[in-house]
Amino acid sequence: MQRKLYGNQVEPACRWCEIGTLSADGRAVHCPRKGVVPLYHHCRRFIYTPLKREPAGTPERPSFLPEDFSL
Repeated sequence: MQRKLYGNQVEPACRWCEIGTLSADGRAVHCPRKGVVPLYHHCRRFIYTPLKREPAGTPERPSFLPEDFSL
């Protein structure tokens, strides 16, 4: 079995569906089959697209002092 991006247990939601399009305000999804639906909604035609997921922010880099690099 091939391991999918973000794991094999992805909760279905219209915001990650290949068919749906995110609305301009980002609070709903326009589905050509169901109309305007909430982000968390899903139907039996759900097709997961990992490219619609937004990655988490980059972690903060620690600040180093010159003393950290001296022997």
